[in-house]
Amino acid sequence: MKTLLSFSLTTALLVANASATTDPFLGQWKLDVQRSHYPAGTCPKEMVIEMADVKQGIHYHSHTIYADGRTAQAEYVADYKGKQAAVMGTRGFLLPVTLKRLDARTVVASYSRGQQVVATSRRVLSGDGRLMTITTKSRDQSGKNVITVGVYEKE
Repeated sequence: MKTLLSFSLTTALLVANASATTDPFLGQWKLDVQRSHYPAGTCPKEMVIEMADVKQGIHYHSHTIYADGRTAQAEYVADYKGKQAAVMGTRGFLLPVTLKRLDARTVVASYSRGQQVVATSRRVLSGDGRLMTITTKSRDQSGKNVITVGVYEKE
């Protein structure tokens, strides 16, 4: 009986510890177009982001469908230690990314050209972990500041 109780307690602690260390950003996220804010004519018709835990860090994959039917994909594997990672897109390499976790519910992705950060995406989870808001700050071709806010629901 003591062995069974000890085994049960050990198993419960392991499961609790595993749950406590699970990254809340992992999973599949679908863009809620109605709640999102993009510059006129740039909001995707559909977008799904999937993040999975892999040995080297986080595997990020996005699939986007635009109003005119064009599609785009992007993916990378990065850790939260700020090490630069290559981003592969539909048409080849995109700007490299670094990830930094600010707290349990906030991650900042920085995209660089050379040594200069040219865009940042701040990912923030709601208290219940069901919504992820990604606020991206960048500049358009004319150098004007652009801010997009994508609201994603966990599927």
